[in-house]
This record gives sequence, structure tokens and C-alpha cells, in this order.
Amino acid sequence: MLLNLSNHPSSAWPAEQLRAAVEQYGSVQDMLFPNVPPEADIDAVRRLAEEYSLRIQTLDPKPTAVHLMGEMTFTYQLVSLLQAVGMLCIASTTLREVTEEGEKKISRFRFVRFRPYF
Repeated sequence: MLLNLSNHPSSAWPAEQLRAAVEQYGSVQDMLFPNVPPEADIDAVRRLAEEYSLRIQTLDPKPTAVHLMGEMTFTYQLVSLLQAVGMLCIASTTLREVTEEGEKKISRFRFVRFRPYF
């Protein structure tokens, strides 16, 4: 099972991303990404990452991989904690396609693949 810990629920993923997740990991389960206050200091971020690490490690069934995308300092802390206990953490990669309409830029993101954090 792939645990999706991001601000983008798997129900809103493009078909290609959902198909890749199911092919590679069997199924997808969503967990809401926490609100990480911008004024939080690193100790608060670390405590939040530790809390989520424990929650993830005690899931049943245990995820094969964790798709982790969000606030960067929390993501870094949580990836470090999960990797320390042998859990695979991945990110989704996208191709950014930009079109311009006058002064307005429109960005579309096309899923390409999952890539492990290393």
C-alpha cells in the first residue's frame, strides 16, 4: 500500500498517477498533510514529524512506501525519521507546462513518475 501524505488526495490525482501508484504499490491510502505554521520553530516541526512518524509506523497494514509532498522542513524531518526505520519515501515528479495569455501565466503539471528520496 502507498500512503499518500500530501495536500492532494489521491481521488484528485490524474489517472496516470493513480494508475502508477496502484501498479507499483497495490493500493493508495490518504493521510492529511498537517498544517505546519510558518512561525513554528524547528523544535515544533521536529515534534510534529515525530508524531507523524509514529502514526505511520503503527498503521495496519504498514505502507510499502510513503508519498510525501508538502512543507519542506517538515518533509525533510519526516523523510529522515522514516528512512531511519527502513521505510521507503517517494515524491511525485511532474512536467510543468506553461502557457501565457497576455500577462497571465497558466501552469499545468503533468505527472511523470514517482522518485525515491535519497
